[in-house]
Amino acid sequence: MRPILDVAGDLGLRGVAQPWGPGRAKIPPRVGEAARGRLILVSGMSPTPAGEGKTTMTIGLAQGLRRLGQEAVPVLRQPSQGPVFGKKGGGTGGGRATVEPSVSINLHLTGDFHAVAAAHNLLAAMVDNAARRGPLPAGAVPTWRRVVDVNDRALRRVTVGLDGAPRDTAFDITAASEVMAVLALARDFDDLQARLGRMVVATGGVTAAGVGAVGAMAALLQEAWWPNLVQTQEGGPALVHAGPFANIAHGTCSRVAMRMAVAHADYALVEAGFGFDLGGEKFLDIVCRDAPELWPSALVLVVTERAVALHGVENLQRHLLGARRFGLPTLVVVNAHPGDPATGAIDEACRAMDVPVSRCAAFARGGEGAIDAARALLSLPPSPGPRYLYPLDRTVEEKLAVLAESYGASGVDIAPGAMEALGPVGDWPVCMAKTPLSFTADPKRPGAPSGFRLPVRELRASHGAGFVVALCGEITTMPALPAEPAALRVRVGPDGVVSGVG
Repeated sequence: MRPILDVAGDLGLRGVAQPWGPGRAKIPPRVGEAARGRLILVSGMSPTPAGEGKTTMTIGLAQGLRRLGQEAVPVLRQPSQGPVFGKKGGGTGGGRATVEPSVSINLHLTGDFHAVAAAHNLLAAMVDNAARRGPLPAGAVPTWRRVVDVNDRALRRVTVGLDGAPRDTAFDITAASEVMAVLALARDFDDLQARLGRMVVATGGVTAAGVGAVGAMAALLQEAWWPNLVQTQEGGPALVHAGPFANIAHGTCSRVAMRMAVAHADYALVEAGFGFDLGGEKFLDIVCRDAPELWPSALVLVVTERAVALHGVENLQRHLLGARRFGLPTLVVVNAHPGDPATGAIDEACRAMDVPVSRCAAFARGGEGAIDAARALLSLPPSPGPRYLYPLDRTVEEKLAVLAESYGASGVDIAPGAMEALGPVGDWPVCMAKTPLSFTADPKRPGAPSGFRLPVRELRASHGAGFVVALCGEITTMPALPAEPAALRVRVGPDGVVSGVG
């Protein structure tokens, strides 16, 4: 790896970068910097359980653009230890298109996830203390759950307070914490604290500010607020910051990291988690509503022959139709796995929709294998500007219907009592929480089905993040470990080198 301060120098940030361990640094956000470059959104079609390599393509395209003389920066979410040690494994790319030091990034990096969990759980303790000793209003019941960055099925339902005031509650995984969403969406540190203060933590509208927790939470998050600088395998700069899940949150890295990238590079390549129906739509309808300056210049839609074999070209075309609704110039990039048969189906489907397609061999060849795709990306016309899927003054039911229709559903079935439990909310976007493996709420229903009903079992108001979360089907905010978790493969060798991560 290159010295991290030299990497910071590529972005004109050598003088402000703070080294934070081997191969990584923190960059204090500087609010108000003008955008210099363009933001490229990287999303995909519905994935297979193995994933389709959006992170690999994001990194590879940045490496390819640098070989064409462009200053390009991948801007990624930090991996959650839950999936790292669970079924998915690491989240730093693959092959010759990774960000480094990959083991550190997949584990603790600079401790941001721990800071989010600490702030979240401190708030939980203060809410319970206020319920016991005051000043929680009479009859108010704590609703704020606790978090841990581990896939742990046993924590989906727990009882706390057995020393005097028992109540049923649950744990969420840290990436599902509203504190994580707030960290990713905040405009500046004052905005971060204001959002923390608005989070509702007990019945009756009791907030984090109401129990006096904001100052201590902000102190725990002060350094986690700074984006993390690392580097690609080819030595180019990369930013990794925040980690909200895309199936149960908005699924992109932090607003401050993206703004930093477009201020200091020609191109910022931002990955949105899972398919365009989840991460892509949420980036545009949630993140860009509040930060229109981050509206992407173009969209890269990642596909693989493996995903097309599972879902069919109809699935790819429905995602392309989704992108067209936002008016985004789009390039389909085929993540070319060695040995994948080139059937021609992807090219034919894209040609029918007048969408350019390029193959990218970044996994096998790094930036060299991404040059053609990078050149095709540079030839796209810029986006005409923001266009959203629905106006914010629509009702929650109407917004849900619009999203369901974009999936191919005939309507939405909202569970009895869900709207009443939601309570009054602002003119917020809807954050749909559903399986990433299907347009439906059933992960075992691939392809591009139509005419189905989308079941919404629960609605949650995220007052700090500023969106309504709609939980569909069996989606959970606490994943479980598989029969053979990835943690079984992790080892530390006699030389101290960690293997089996990623």
